[in-house]
Amino acid sequence: MTRRMHNTGCTGIHRRTFLADVGMGFTGLALGAMLARDGIVRADAAGAWAPPDGRPHFAPKAKSVIWLFMIGGTSHMESFDPKPALNTYAGKTVAETPLADPLASPYLKKNLRELVPGLHHSHPNLYPLQVGYGKRGQSGIEMSDWWPHLGECVDELAIVRSMWTTDNNHGAQLQFHTGRHSLEGMFPTIGSWVHYGLGSMNDDLPEFVVMGTPIADCCGGMGGHGASYLGPEHDGVQLAVDPKQPLPFAAPGADVYQEEQAGEFRLLAQLNRLAAVEYPADAALAARIKSYELAFRMQMAVPDVLRFAAETPSTRALYGLDRKETASFAQQCLAARRLVERGVRFVQIFHGSNGGAGEWDAHGKLKAGHTKLCGQVDQPIAALIKDLKQRGLLDETLVVWGTEFGRTPGAQNSDGRDHHPYGFSIWLAGGGIKGGIAHGATDELGFHAVENRHYVTDLHATVMHQLGLDPRRLEVPGRKRLEIDFGKPIREIIA
Repeated sequence: MTRRMHNTGCTGIHRRTFLADVGMGFTGLALGAMLARDGIVRADAAGAWAPPDGRPHFAPKAKSVIWLFMIGGTSHMESFDPKPALNTYAGKTVAETPLADPLASPYLKKNLRELVPGLHHSHPNLYPLQVGYGKRGQSGIEMSDWWPHLGECVDELAIVRSMWTTDNNHGAQLQFHTGRHSLEGMFPTIGSWVHYGLGSMNDDLPEFVVMGTPIADCCGGMGGHGASYLGPEHDGVQLAVDPKQPLPFAAPGADVYQEEQAGEFRLLAQLNRLAAVEYPADAALAARIKSYELAFRMQMAVPDVLRFAAETPSTRALYGLDRKETASFAQQCLAARRLVERGVRFVQIFHGSNGGAGEWDAHGKLKAGHTKLCGQVDQPIAALIKDLKQRGLLDETLVVWGTEFGRTPGAQNSDGRDHHPYGFSIWLAGGGIKGGIAHGATDELGFHAVENRHYVTDLHATVMHQLGLDPRRLEVPGRKRLEIDFGKPIREIIA
């Protein structure tokens, strides 16, 4: 009779499986992770690298982020950076104006990295503003008339008018979220870094939620909310905002009893535990196990998040929930507020996906297109800010609005504007950010960011700083990051 147990004995159990079940089963691993997150256990080796423990590196000013992204490239001049010189010199070439020639600027080629050389041009014939503008709020910041509701909130906003990026095609959508040019491949997104560093404050909901249709495959696809080498468990979880069917692929069928499903999950957990022992380093398997467990808990939590009928008529009216043109985006913004109320760290909302470059891509018919798109999002976004503030949540919730680049000051196709990576606008609100300020500037024509220039990772660094995270302390061994990946917090807009 042999005493060897490395294969099977009378029980048919592997020695590794037996030992793991006794001392380090998946339940034990999960318990250990929870204890580490709560600060009860720590790594033994002083100074040795360890994954994040869920605690911020320094005192945070914000707990959650709501990240609003307009797909296609919103015109900065017809939104948050009006340029009256475009009306003054409409129809003239840049060279015919007395303004410094932006086409001679070193910025024109210094940072540009074209996917298709020569595809997008500067378009020298200046195109007038397609909408009026005016001073808003006590701060008197100028904004386009396409944003009347958001204009009421301008004193809560820090508008950054001096963003720039290096991609003049729609791979800039991926770049805006990862900080890297699309030619360099996939990298972790800002949402996944936050997820990796902090996790959630609610174990029944995803830590990183994605709503709206994400960017198309042409422009980064799932990489726009992916975690890349951080592992699939840090990917954003897509949530369909449909109160009637909140979990179409996760909820059990109508003929399945709750007890029956619970039994199925117990069996699945046992099988997964066995597999986890055999393949302890399989990140995909660990993410799959976690997703199954989370899906089970979400069946109760998600319907509660999407129970909009519980909101007052005044709240519904504030968001435009019952208006056809605003209803869809209003639901997502309201769901975002309800998610951060419940402890979700990062909520990413996409707007304007059309299976290609995005609806905000205004090569032609800019006036008609932006009128429609602004009408869909202006009221819900303003309502989100007002609602968070009146509930005492804006101080701890950082709201970010962005788009991959701006539009050219010159005309394209007689009634549109081309892609423009040299200078564009984003804004932030809440979460320890100063309100009622416009930071940075483009030149008189809106061509180049010329004052307090910021590459897109400066925005990432600002978000991380407000959450109490030092991105350098999140770096993964064997995955060296570039200096530009880290960015620098925009100190001038931090309260």
